[in-house]
Amino acid sequence: MPTEVALELERAVSHRRTFAIISHPDAGKTTLTEKLLLYGGAIHLAGAVKSRRAERHATSDWMKLEQERGISVTSSVMQFEYDGFAVNLLDTPGHEDFSEDTYRTLVAADSAVMLLDNRKGVEERTRQLFEVCKKRRTPIFTFVNKCDRVGEDSLKLLSDVEADLGIDCHPITWPIFHGNAFVGVYDRRLDQVHLFGKDEHHGATRAIAQRLPLHSADTRARVGDEPYAQLLHDIELLDAAGHPFDRDAVMRGELSPVFFGSALTNFGVEPFLREFLELAPPPLPRESTTGIIEPTNPSFTGFVFKIQANMDPRHRDRIAFVRICSGRFVAGLEVTQVRTGKKVRLSAPQQFMARERTAVEEAWPGDVIGVIDRGNLRIGDTLAEDGNPEFTGIPRFPPEHFARVVLIDPMKRKQLDAGLRQLTEEGAAQVFFTSPTEVSGPTPLIGAVGMLQFDVMLHRLEHEYGVRCRLEKIAGRYPRWVTGPKDAIERVGRERGRNILYDAFGAPLILFEDSWGLRWALERETSVKFHDSAP
Repeated sequence: MPTEVALELERAVSHRRTFAIISHPDAGKTTLTEKLLLYGGAIHLAGAVKSRRAERHATSDWMKLEQERGISVTSSVMQFEYDGFAVNLLDTPGHEDFSEDTYRTLVAADSAVMLLDNRKGVEERTRQLFEVCKKRRTPIFTFVNKCDRVGEDSLKLLSDVEADLGIDCHPITWPIFHGNAFVGVYDRRLDQVHLFGKDEHHGATRAIAQRLPLHSADTRARVGDEPYAQLLHDIELLDAAGHPFDRDAVMRGELSPVFFGSALTNFGVEPFLREFLELAPPPLPRESTTGIIEPTNPSFTGFVFKIQANMDPRHRDRIAFVRICSGRFVAGLEVTQVRTGKKVRLSAPQQFMARERTAVEEAWPGDVIGVIDRGNLRIGDTLAEDGNPEFTGIPRFPPEHFARVVLIDPMKRKQLDAGLRQLTEEGAAQVFFTSPTEVSGPTPLIGAVGMLQFDVMLHRLEHEYGVRCRLEKIAGRYPRWVTGPKDAIERVGRERGRNILYDAFGAPLILFEDSWGLRWALERETSVKFHDSAP
């Protein structure tokens, strides 16, 4: 007979939902995130990011640079409760220059919400992130945003999504328009019409809503004869020719439930949140080097998917974000850091609302906790109460842009080294030197996946470590880590159009100035082996 602890674990798992939002920049991701928090009761007044009246910053954008530029450049974790569910919302950077951070966060999620602009449909960044989810067979839910503006015909938009991404779509809610005005949604599962009304708060509070049965004279009168007839026509078409709902297909990432709404005005947000939490998967089993680990396994396991320093600049802290995969976590739990075999005590655990923290005594599979790290943990580390399983699949991308770091004040070299070391351990930057020992590199180089990362690095070095720098871009864009005899590595690395560098762990790599030189070396240099990332 199951023990009370096992029943408690099963109950906790069944009520948890952990998901990420993916989108192209400017599709409204930060606004939707904020409105989900509003309806979840985590905040009481939304910032209305796009509103001219807004004097508050987006809840999820806690870094000063994010607030200044109106973009998300770091992953945020936000946890709240809604209708009996414990929700872990993982907000990701929208800008493609921060792909690494986004992809690692997607590994920590059990499902994804794909946010589309109703005028633009699938855009390039959305397409890239969709492919990541597809490879992992992540269940994908679609929210068509900005329906308060005139956009693409809804049926055509769905057809375009299916053709572009190769995924079937099943609308759960359907938009209702009166002329060009977005007035509500029809919930196909509940057979209810939700009509919304505008107020003077400009989306800062919950939308005024009425729930009505579809087939009633009152609904027809409120919607209007022509819009009501159009709605019935659309529903009949969807029922006859649309893809039927298939939960198994959703779980395999082959069918996407679709919702329509406006995050800015809150229209359609609450029906989406309620239905999504009902349909989204609870914490899923995870593959490890010792086999599949079920979330209901009583032994604690988790992995580090993000490290963030200086969330509280006053205390120079360093937080490791751990996704719990199985078992019950309790404060002070002693676990094995599988990579090193060392014992680690996870003390002072915290849960988050972006930058705000709350101490917790326990947590369950699907939850994300932050633990104080003294510099021992790395992104991708597995933590296990028993045994030595390792979770795999945390992506690492080679840099595409390189620059030399030039100190404005040479007396700040010690602070520069500390800042670069921290940024490297976070995965926010990659630091390289011209010799295998860090201390002999008078002018360190940094590598980034996207150019905007350079701006973030300079900003953080100045504001968190008191170091002002400038960058000198260098020509190389094609790095390959290399293994083999030392003399062969030196010879290959000194050829024309190449530079030999060493990463923060002393591993050599060769930086090629152009793609032709890289191809030539891959085809003809047989004395060494080339690798896309550090071996």
